[in-house]
Amino acid sequence: MRQHLVGITAHGHIPFDVPVISEIAPNLWQGGCRNGLVLPEFVTHLVSLYPWEQYEVSHAIGSEMYVRMYDSCEQGFDQVDALAAWVNSCRRTGTVLVHCQVGLNRSSLVAARALVLSGEADPPGAIALLRARRSAACLCNEAFETWLLTGKVPTEGSALPASDPASDPDDAQ
Repeated sequence: MRQHLVGITAHGHIPFDVPVISEIAPNLWQGGCRNGLVLPEFVTHLVSLYPWEQYEVSHAIGSEMYVRMYDSCEQGFDQVDALAAWVNSCRRTGTVLVHCQVGLNRSSLVAARALVLSGEADPPGAIALLRARRSAACLCNEAFETWLLTGKVPTEGSALPASDPASDPDDAQ
């Protein structure tokens, strides 16, 4: 029996029903966490963006990184590239699990950026891959999606509309 995380997102009120973790790309998994869940034995490296709940680690792993990150429109992006680069470095030696609370926004931000930095996808392609492999609710935090697509920190009211993530608000006439 596979465990699932079920609920409604804080951003956009999108219903979701997702497995705890999902394979996104070679050696890259992302997902959520609940206290007491045992880290799967195939995971070699753990990147936690939600240190308030932790996996029980019952096997030797190559590395663990715990970062406090918020699923908030005010969350900074300064550390995202360093985290994504670390994920890609770890992927060369084993399977990486990037997790947050449910595995929709924070872990999607870092996983998508890792795919972009590795050259495996452009930003729209990385977002599409996450939504296809994990959930359509991935990156429902519009600030995270906007930053991935534009590289710019969105200001209030400037996030790209969720229905058309490729549109550029600067192109409006």
